[in-house]
Amino acid sequence: MTDPMTMAIATAMAGKAVEVAGEPAREAVAAMVRKVREKFRGRTTEEAVLEGVIAHPDSPERLSELHEAIRRAIAEDAAFGTALESLWNQVRSDSTATEDGVVNNFSGQAGKVVQMRDVHGGLTIG
Repeated sequence: MTDPMTMAIATAMAGKAVEVAGEPAREAVAAMVRKVREKFRGRTTEEAVLEGVIAHPDSPERLSELHEAIRRAIAEDAAFGTALESLWNQVRSDSTATEDGVVNNFSGQAGKVVQMRDVHGGLTIG
């Protein structure tokens, strides 16, 4: 299964441009790439995968290998995964709103969450 976060990281690490709306999102993607590089440092297999995708950035197979290596690293280290997810949320919050849009992000646990925009008239929440 391909997920947008790890694929965006893999694509950025392959030297491809990742389309994001604003500077904060670009900075967050760059921070994600740095975190993955740090995680892979000294890990022979992962470093070889990274070198392979850098040498062959247009190879879907190499990109897929890197994507899977990132997913394995996340599965092995929950704190690493949480850090990447936090940065990914920054990317999403900066890059999803349009000119007249609103971005609502919720993270954590709650019994009830309400997110809305442009309520005209009465509103009762019970």
